[in-house]
Amino acid sequence: AFKKLLFGYIFFHAVIQERRKFGPLGWNIPYGFDDGDQRISIRQLQMFLDENKEIPFEALRYVTGECNYGGRVTDDKDRLLLRCCCPEIVEDPLYKLSESGIYIAPEEGDRQSYLDYIATLPINPQPEAFGLHDNADITKDQNDTALLFKSLLATGGGTTESGNKGGVEERIAETVKGCLRKLPEDFDVEIVQEKYPVLYEESLNTVLVQEMLRFNRLISKIRESLKSINLAIEGMVVMGAELEAAYNSIGINEVPALWKSVSYPSLRPLGSYLLDLYRRLKMLDDWYRIGPPPIHWLPGFFFTPSFLTAALQNYARKHTIPIDEVGFDFEVLDMDPSQYKEPPSEGIYIHGLYLEGCGWDPDLQVLAESKPKVLYVDAPCMYLKPMRTSEFVDRPHYNCPLYRTLERRGVLATTGHSTNFVMFIRLPSKQPQEHW
Repeated sequence: AFKKLLFGYIFFHAVIQERRKFGPLGWNIPYGFDDGDQRISIRQLQMFLDENKEIPFEALRYVTGECNYGGRVTDDKDRLLLRCCCPEIVEDPLYKLSESGIYIAPEEGDRQSYLDYIATLPINPQPEAFGLHDNADITKDQNDTALLFKSLLATGGGTTESGNKGGVEERIAETVKGCLRKLPEDFDVEIVQEKYPVLYEESLNTVLVQEMLRFNRLISKIRESLKSINLAIEGMVVMGAELEAAYNSIGINEVPALWKSVSYPSLRPLGSYLLDLYRRLKMLDDWYRIGPPPIHWLPGFFFTPSFLTAALQNYARKHTIPIDEVGFDFEVLDMDPSQYKEPPSEGIYIHGLYLEGCGWDPDLQVLAESKPKVLYVDAPCMYLKPMRTSEFVDRPHYNCPLYRTLERRGVLATTGHSTNFVMFIRLPSKQPQEHW
């Protein structure tokens, strides 16, 4: 039993180490698990086996997954993943170490027999060895390629020391002037507040005003920096370090750090970022001119949690319930966003989400396995129905984390949640939680 479990521990250590190369698909935060974690786990394994007649699997799972390795894990979603990986290795009986059955704990033997078995394993393991879909390899390769090109651009594309200085300056100047022409004026918040005043029964009015204030701050920063860069190119002002960094970022089609400091999280390149920004601004402008939309484009909000909390607040105030006793139940809808003409009487309709690492079966309305070479699929429209958390009906589902960007990681707030994390969404699933 000891040798089989020992092999499982070593395999477990390799799996959680190798998952890092898959980026956010592997871990939200790449942790530095090291040989010390492995050594103490093996030492404890031997101690538990020596002191107990029966193998204490529950204790082994706890000290290994929660203490030795789990002590390094700071993201609560990563902790859930570690809990899923550990029982697969520390279980009874220990046979298959992967779904395919390629990786198993070999029969007990001498040292050479283990070396012979290891020599038969694939040199380049498939993602399934790490509990991932084959598509994870494509995502990993795309990320590596993007990093390579980004490094190459940063090496040559953001400088003006070469003989092509004039051409680079002209291109950046055209980009700057084009952005200034397309950038809309700031929202007139005072007029908006007259049409959508602060109301006890309608918290979304406050959300609209707060969103406009946040976007005004971002637009002002973009406009101010673009004007300064334009003047610097014309030789009217001196280009400081901060402005030069923004200039170089625009030269390689990257969002300047100056903008990111007051922006919503985004991984888009400059051109795509601006198009996305214009779409967000139009969403708020339509809300002001036409009225609240029947279905909300959730990714369009600057600060998504305030919008979701406002929807819960409306329900809590209407029914005089403490807001900490209220949550969202999730109902999958089967219509196109354009087909919704009226908002629900309570709660909100949302669209604009997509799924990574899985697929969606529109016929059965459940999560499905990813199709080969399909990395992302549009999630269906959803009805976020507020109700007492005590009234939730349990049904087969996957508690799916919703993130603001593909990066998944963010700064850990005082609540313990990442700033990139929005909420868990209960999606219908025929597979258990551990499968996904």
